[in-house]
Amino acid sequence: MGTVKIVAIALILAGLLGLVYGRYSYTRETQEAKFGPFELTIKDTQTVNIPVWAGVAAVVAGGGLLLFASRKR
Repeated sequence: MGTVKIVAIALILAGLLGLVYGRYSYTRETQEAKFGPFELTIKDTQTVNIPVWAGVAAVVAGGGLLLFASRKR
């Protein structure tokens, strides 16, 4: 399997995951203050929304690459 086909399949899978889930969250820790042996840490949850157009564009681009790779031979 060629590199172009692998990239195309990865784009299609990433686009489908973006369309299905639509967002992902992660936790970020920041150290706010340190007083001797005591340390104040804040955990902040960030949410990133994935636009629908980005998921569709990834699926279309992956499909186009897959078609291009199969027609090249």
